[in-house]
Amino acid sequence: MKGRLRLVCVAGIMACACPTCAWAQAAQEDTAQSDQDLHVYITKYREQTRNDFSPEAGSSAYVIDDQAIDAMPEGSDNSLDKILEQAPGAAQDSYGQVHLRGEHADLQYRLNGILLPEGISGFGQTLDPRMIESMTLLDGALPAQYGYRTAGVVDIQTKNGLANSGTAAMNMGSNGTIEPSAAYSGTLGGMDYFFDTSHLSSDLGIENPASSTTAIHDHTEQNKQFGYASYMINPMQRIQFIAGNSIGYFQIPNNPGQTPHYADGSISTFDSSQLNERQFESNQYGTVAWQGGANGVDVQIAPYIRSSETHFRPDDIGDLIFNGVASDVQYDDIAVGLQNDNSWRVNGAHTLRGGFSLQDEHVTTNNTSQVFAVSGGIPSTAPETIIGNTQKDAQLYSVYLQDEWKLAGALTLNYGARFDVMNAYVKESQLSPRIGLVYKLDDATTLHGGYARTFTPPPLELVAPSSVAAFTGTTNAPAVTQDDPVKAERGHNFDVGVSHQLTDEIQLGVDGYYKLVHDLLDLGQFGSALVYTPFNYEHGRIYGAEFTVSYTGKTVKAYGNFAVSRALGENIVSAQFNFADPSELAYIQNNYVHLDHDQTYTASGGLSWQALPKTALAFDGIFGSGLREGFANTGHLPWYTQFNASINEDLDLFPQDKTQLRFTVINLFDTAYELRDGTGIGVGAPQWGPRRGFFVSVAQSF
Repeated sequence: MKGRLRLVCVAGIMACACPTCAWAQAAQEDTAQSDQDLHVYITKYREQTRNDFSPEAGSSAYVIDDQAIDAMPEGSDNSLDKILEQAPGAAQDSYGQVHLRGEHADLQYRLNGILLPEGISGFGQTLDPRMIESMTLLDGALPAQYGYRTAGVVDIQTKNGLANSGTAAMNMGSNGTIEPSAAYSGTLGGMDYFFDTSHLSSDLGIENPASSTTAIHDHTEQNKQFGYASYMINPMQRIQFIAGNSIGYFQIPNNPGQTPHYADGSISTFDSSQLNERQFESNQYGTVAWQGGANGVDVQIAPYIRSSETHFRPDDIGDLIFNGVASDVQYDDIAVGLQNDNSWRVNGAHTLRGGFSLQDEHVTTNNTSQVFAVSGGIPSTAPETIIGNTQKDAQLYSVYLQDEWKLAGALTLNYGARFDVMNAYVKESQLSPRIGLVYKLDDATTLHGGYARTFTPPPLELVAPSSVAAFTGTTNAPAVTQDDPVKAERGHNFDVGVSHQLTDEIQLGVDGYYKLVHDLLDLGQFGSALVYTPFNYEHGRIYGAEFTVSYTGKTVKAYGNFAVSRALGENIVSAQFNFADPSELAYIQNNYVHLDHDQTYTASGGLSWQALPKTALAFDGIFGSGLREGFANTGHLPWYTQFNASINEDLDLFPQDKTQLRFTVINLFDTAYELRDGTGIGVGAPQWGPRRGFFVSVAQSF
């Protein structure tokens, strides 16, 4: 009230005063500052009410803000998957994948609480860390508003325009890496805005299939842009605009020394180091969200759209000679939807939340394959073309309702349910109850626990009817012809944990989870095209535990995570034709096997030290006991570690604007480690971790 009265008084002075007078000019400046302060206050209040749509009761929350990102060795030049690998229970994989708690991807991304529809799986990262103000990773027994992708929710609060600043940066280093970027934020009347853009050029676009220090035919060009604007209609209402774009061109790296198996006409030899496979990826998304509220009721409604494309182009002759098939595969996906979230603070004890979402998705698949006909077990040398183009519309509907009930000062219960419907290649639905408890044992110790029934549709953009019959009698004929439809996964999730503030600087945490699954979803790369295909295990079990510790001192900050996990599945019940070995399929039918992304032990940690007022050192690392390999995933690859380090110096080159110089070493000890060896269920090619690299970045703020 004082601020509002002050604005009225100052406005009255301006109305009757001469603008050339010194006191009137001061009043104008004071008014502008007051308007700005009010805009900042209302914006932060609206963001707080937006955050209130998403309770965390019963789940596990891990927060990484922009300062924590900047304190990592590569800072915001890092890719999003590398930042997520520093979270508890997150195991790295090739092609930018992150596996959380033994799940294959299954991560849901939200921007300012608004669902970002899933794009087609590829090599590139759609989201740029430069736009992150704060990122919360939620996993465990999720509250009722979270559906579909439920292994974890990456809820990103984007930067806004309240900082009124800009940054121009350049990152350069090993593998011919050049990455210029720029960001700017500001305010204009009742609107604040933020924009960033970057372009990456590198000769290490995808993991190297060999252990060599440099990859062959692995160049990439990637563009990313992100824009945000918020317009305050009045103190009770605002509109948010969010839009993003990412475009990537990738060469598929070559593995020299491969043995040809077929002949294309008179050509029967081919140097595998000279293959020319490529992939193009494109993702665009946008939303216009209205948020408002009064008298304890808050509402947000957000229509959204996402367009996604992946196009794999083979080396026609080389792929035929090595694989007997050369497939030009293009996936196009457009998803449009509407999300609504509501919150009603009934009284001091109860807050009701509810909402709905609707999504329609149109998927187009164009597949042109060249193969050799086979007669009497002998392949021809004249390729023939088989075309398999499909289109499909699919819908997802959901509604949820839940109540956050403060039973006592130290105990909070969040209970509710959601109902989901999927109408795609199959039509399925499920009512999913959710319950979560948080109990503050004392000022230092908090307990949480929960149960969540989950319903996870397969990634619709990757599901397409097979062309099993079309390839009969060719070099691409599957050994298994069964092709049952891919279904939604249904799970029972249990989670319990405790966090304890040991001292003012040290916090400890432990969390345990268990998931019992029917029609467990997994993804695999089965064909020559580097596009993933979903399939189901009839039964699944995923369980494990995570341990965390963090230290926050005046000049030193550190964290450490350790996780143990088991992810098992039994009996493949969909898309069976992708399995080339019938004996492997028969073994899985009667035995629980490790999922290909199951890693028993995973650890991560980091440290930042403000050694001098303008000098900071950073160090982080990851450890993995090895992903699965071999027949039915019965083996696992060797354990590995990777450590990274950087030194960051603030320079006073300009009176008011900061210049930041960073020198980073990736894989400090040049450890050669293999993420994949090309064997295992749904693993199409070997991939190795990055070798040692040196990078220098310069960032100028203004």
